[in-house]
Amino acid sequence: MIMAYALVVLNVMSVYLCYIIARDRGADPRFWGWVGLFLGPVALPFVCFAKPKFEE
Repeated sequence: MIMAYALVVLNVMSVYLCYIIARDRGADPRFWGWVGLFLGPVALPFVCFAKPKFEE
């Protein structure tokens, strides 16, 4: 049971980190938060290379 809690904490941390990294890089933080939710820690390298969104 402790492993399940650890995985949930790891996933929540991944969502938070994806959101913060995307916001700081100028990418869409909401999108990357969802990606972090579904992919977990696997999404972190991808968000580091995310291109900034362009606003017109």
